[in-house]
Amino acid sequence: MQEDTIATPTSPAATANTQSLSKPTRRQWIKSTVAGVVAAQVATSFSCPSIVRARNLNEKLNVAVIGCGGRGGSNLQAVSSENIVSLCDVYEPSLSSAGGRFPDARRFSDFRRVYDHEKEFDAVVVSTCEHTHAFATLPALKLGKHVYCEKPLTHNVWEARIVREAAAKANVATQMGTQIHAGENYRRVVELVQAGAIGPVREVHVWVGRAWGWQATEAEAKAAGDIVFTSQRPAASDPVPAGLDWDLWLGPAPERPYHSVYFPGPKWYRWWDFGNGTMSDLGSHWIDLPFWALQLDKPLTIEAEGPPVHAEIAPASMSATYEYGKRGDLPPVKLVWHQGTYKPAMLGQNGIPKWDSGVLFIGDDGMLISDYGKHQLLPEDKFVDFKRPEPTIEKSLGHHQEWIHACKTGAPTTCNFEYAGWLTEANHLGNVAYRVGKKLHWDAESMRATNAPEADQFIRREYRKGWDLNRFA
Repeated sequence: MQEDTIATPTSPAATANTQSLSKPTRRQWIKSTVAGVVAAQVATSFSCPSIVRARNLNEKLNVAVIGCGGRGGSNLQAVSSENIVSLCDVYEPSLSSAGGRFPDARRFSDFRRVYDHEKEFDAVVVSTCEHTHAFATLPALKLGKHVYCEKPLTHNVWEARIVREAAAKANVATQMGTQIHAGENYRRVVELVQAGAIGPVREVHVWVGRAWGWQATEAEAKAAGDIVFTSQRPAASDPVPAGLDWDLWLGPAPERPYHSVYFPGPKWYRWWDFGNGTMSDLGSHWIDLPFWALQLDKPLTIEAEGPPVHAEIAPASMSATYEYGKRGDLPPVKLVWHQGTYKPAMLGQNGIPKWDSGVLFIGDDGMLISDYGKHQLLPEDKFVDFKRPEPTIEKSLGHHQEWIHACKTGAPTTCNFEYAGWLTEANHLGNVAYRVGKKLHWDAESMRATNAPEADQFIRREYRKGWDLNRFA
């Protein structure tokens, strides 16, 4: 159970009390987050079971960790200040390594067995591969456990919806692993946009330089620093690595023989059966910024373009265009995602720096460009004497620390499943539009593209025998 790792300048992700240009709705309040994970009044006003609010901050949580290798190992380290009571991984070497650090913790290869001991833990950290996120997360929510789950929250749109709804009913502390959300740079960008520094924003471009996925030629794959794939799934199989339970690793995904193109490492995320490629992976980090700053949730339409659709593997390069309607006083906005060889045409023109990855907000009164660690108002000469607004979003406690604090006090988290559920749905819809090959008119209420019934197969999928989420829906 390994997650892809993302190099970020900081690992926390946080809570924030953002400034809005319009009267906040309930949705906006949830997303505006925290100016006070540390404020006592937040803890008491946030709806949470009284037994949780009464927890002594010095009292340690009992935590079950599902997925101990790769990103899971990083998450385990981040919550190691608490009592680690259960460890789970389908790969025995990863489980043994974690168990050596926490010898008193129970060990499991099957995360379903973790929940046989539900009274022993308060919270769960899920760092499995994307295709099993919902299966590891939903039981915890149904049992009233706090949950931290790596990004993307789920494997498809339907799973994101039921996880978000289950979290709302569970009334527990939740957090998706969007670590960069805690960075100071993102906070300053959100403040500038919401304070109206560049006027109403009607267009946003998000682009990433990573080009992992289906490459047309071996040369293209090597140029992108990616591994080379066959044209279809491998017909042959490799010996299963010692200590790997391949059947459990597959989980709800269609059965297939083991091959090294899936495991070890993050190679699995390129394959549709296990992941959704760069769109949902890096989209969780990069689209997070405009999603937060512009208070987005349900897109009205989604269309995408890219190379011919590969039946097995997500594309290395593609683009997706979203149209969002008005949100309170905020105007409709178009958001365009570009990955790999697809880039905004305006990069390098009219004073816009040609960054490898970034977000460009285009407002009526100017532009703002940002990446993970820096941002710039454009055109530069217009903002020479610009006075920045006073910070309204407080410094993060740290991405994982924020979640732990929330578990103990009832304080809100910024990447909670209410917010992360909508973000994940939107990112998945970019892939759905790409795979269908037409502009989707999205009815969020019915969870269907009204003009494309053929999209249903990508919104929700059938699971392998023995794996079922319906009992949690």
